[in-house]
Amino acid sequence: MAFPERTLTKTEVVTVYARAARFYDLWGRLTETRARRRALELARVRDGESVLEVAVGTGLAFAELLRRNPNGRNDGIDLTEAMLVKAREKAEHSSANNWRLRVGDAYHLDFAPATFDLLLNCYMFDLLPEADFSRVLAEFHRVLKPGGRLVLVNLAPGDGVVSWLWSHIHRIRPAWVGGCRGVRMGGQVRDAGFVIETSKRVSQFGVPSEVIVARSTRP
Repeated sequence: MAFPERTLTKTEVVTVYARAARFYDLWGRLTETRARRRALELARVRDGESVLEVAVGTGLAFAELLRRNPNGRNDGIDLTEAMLVKAREKAEHSSANNWRLRVGDAYHLDFAPATFDLLLNCYMFDLLPEADFSRVLAEFHRVLKPGGRLVLVNLAPGDGVVSWLWSHIHRIRPAWVGGCRGVRMGGQVRDAGFVIETSKRVSQFGVPSEVIVARSTRP
């Protein structure tokens, strides 16, 4: 039996993650650490680059970007101010001063075309309606420089008990699992004008994630 897609509205996302900000670091470290670490390894950040993280969350990856790019540009946006408060705390505890974190919307990135060498995005598309994937990926493509790198991490579909239970809960009450469900991004990424260089599946405590590294084909 097919179930209609259920996703949170932007207002619901802000409400859910404003509440989750207090404990998100614990959840992230339990289920997302391996995938984030692998994504950062594959991103191959070079000091001096212009880097954008979309959906910064509490800054679990952004703090590492600052460490790897001490002389470059580091921008980050998130839809939820409460999550950004946590991210700013991590950034302020670093020795870096080359960063900017602010509220922003992935659907409308407030940056000029061809601004960034690298765009990192973790655990966001698994929140969005599938019909909106192409629109957001087009924005990512727009702000990346020719040959710029896109690194995506998302919850992936799985066959295990954890994935089955997660999907079942999501169909009933998406907010109980943070609005996230397993998604496959490869085809949409290619359709948006990227060439996929790496696609990895990483699992932690039974929660599967997909890490994709792609390059913009902008002429």
